[in-house]
Amino acid sequence: MDIVNKLPPDLLEFSKQLPSFVWNLIIAVTAIFIGLLIKVVVTRLFKIYAEKKETDYSLFRSVIVNLGKAITYFIPLFLLNLFIPLMRMPKEYLTPLDKTIEILLTISFAGILVRCIRILEDYIYHSYDLNKADNLVERKVRTQIQFIRKFLVVVIIFVTIAIILLSFDSMRKIGTGLLTGVGIGGIIIGFAAQSSLGNLLAGFQIAFTQPIRIDDVLVVEGEWGRVEEITLTYVVLNIWDKRRLILPINYFITKPFQNWTRTSSEILGTVFLYVDYSIPLDVIRTEFERLINLSPLWDKKVQVVQVTDTKENNIEVRVLMSARNSSEAFDLRCYIRENLVSYIQQNYPGSLPRIRNEISNLEQYMQPKTTN
Repeated sequence: MDIVNKLPPDLLEFSKQLPSFVWNLIIAVTAIFIGLLIKVVVTRLFKIYAEKKETDYSLFRSVIVNLGKAITYFIPLFLLNLFIPLMRMPKEYLTPLDKTIEILLTISFAGILVRCIRILEDYIYHSYDLNKADNLVERKVRTQIQFIRKFLVVVIIFVTIAIILLSFDSMRKIGTGLLTGVGIGGIIIGFAAQSSLGNLLAGFQIAFTQPIRIDDVLVVEGEWGRVEEITLTYVVLNIWDKRRLILPINYFITKPFQNWTRTSSEILGTVFLYVDYSIPLDVIRTEFERLINLSPLWDKKVQVVQVTDTKENNIEVRVLMSARNSSEAFDLRCYIRENLVSYIQQNYPGSLPRIRNEISNLEQYMQPKTTN
């Protein structure tokens, strides 16, 4: 009411001549109209930038795209909250209305904070692009920022709920307990025995010690794939045939697995040939060198042909080569294997693996028996 009395004399006189219901309706409609007008402008700007197919990163575009919807809800509520003191209504109606708008404003502001974290994540993703051959640093940073973002979102939601509870006298004890050290300690102790908290703590360990990172190549449970997503409680592995393997995050703390890109994406590939002892190894080595120099998949670091085992009926020839990453190594191995097998088939078919059976003194057994 004090704010109403501070209105310009003409407007104050006009407000007194109107019934309270009409005056309150004018105030509410004015606040909502101004808020919706700003919302339409922001939404239109949001749609324009959302429809643009830009390849280059723009901080302004990121702000518009991420904050557009959140602000369009916040602005009308904020203006309505500012105009509420101008209304003339009994306290038993004004208090619930004010409380409702206050809660909605709190939720809307929490949404803005969450979207601000997304803007920061977009900027970091732009600064640390994964689309490069050696992206070890980028994968480290992205793994940490992805986990931190999800953790901060949980914290914002938790604090928002606590603030809303604190606004009610009957729930203030619950809200206070959530925000005090005793309450937080009680929650941690209460959940410590549960697997969900174990996964959360494992997530912190993975985010900062990083046994795995986003886009790492892993062999887990006999499956080859790339780390697609790391959440607070589980990890998504994109298998080579487009299946998804979902594992609890503490799996990577408690069980062994293979990480092919732990320190570098470079990897060695092997091809094993099983051929007859009669094969001339020099020609195999020469053909391998010719083939691998023709392939763009080879990183020009390692090329070796060695006999790694001798068996009763054949020898084992290992062909060793290097590639920039595991995907290229797989394709390079297939290319070398197919062409070396074809080369042996066409030029040395007699040197393919075979089983020998030797019969001595054959003529003796072939002579006809004579009888006396």
